[in-house]
Amino acid sequence: MPKKEIPLEGLAQYLPPDTLPVVLAYLKQYKVHLTIARERASVLGDYRHRTIQKNHRISVNGNLNVYAFLLTFLHELAHLICYESHGNKVSSHGKEWKKIYGDILSHFVQQQTFPADIEREVLQSLRNPAASSCAEENLMRVLRRYDKRNGNHCLVEEIAANALFKTKDGRIFKKGQQLRKRFQCVEIQTGKMYLFSPVYEVKLVEV
Repeated sequence: MPKKEIPLEGLAQYLPPDTLPVVLAYLKQYKVHLTIARERASVLGDYRHRTIQKNHRISVNGNLNVYAFLLTFLHELAHLICYESHGNKVSSHGKEWKKIYGDILSHFVQQQTFPADIEREVLQSLRNPAASSCAEENLMRVLRRYDKRNGNHCLVEEIAANALFKTKDGRIFKKGQQLRKRFQCVEIQTGKMYLFSPVYEVKLVEV
């Protein structure tokens, strides 16, 4: 998994204004080895607990906008704090983790770190944080407003029925009907059916 070291003074470019001191304090307090990863389709970040040889390790995708980066970091930090308090004795996204994550997020909400639209979704998230920020579809939609626009990339839900789109691995699909929350799409080359999240980002194929 390709990752790169970022000097601590360079970390500010990945974070919202005025949040660097708090993030650095967390890194110092918990002795966190933070790395910036290239874009990963399945995860936005991950956490590995400390061992005898190594400190706690957190990685966050470097292609995220500053608000998504901060939320992902805090999500993984909550795993770290939960591990410090409970070890492996509790569920990874159980009530203990949710309480810790909610407490951390509350601080940044009080400091008015997020724009109003993101703050509304974060407050909703505080009521019952999802296991993954990818699973919070409304939050993902709002966060995407702050991404740098990438050509003809769009969300599956934004594509017209029967239109073609390409995934990051180059496969081409035709969008089909929506089944409950996900869209049923057929892979052109194999004819196999797949289910896509409505907020999965793809590239529109123009014909």
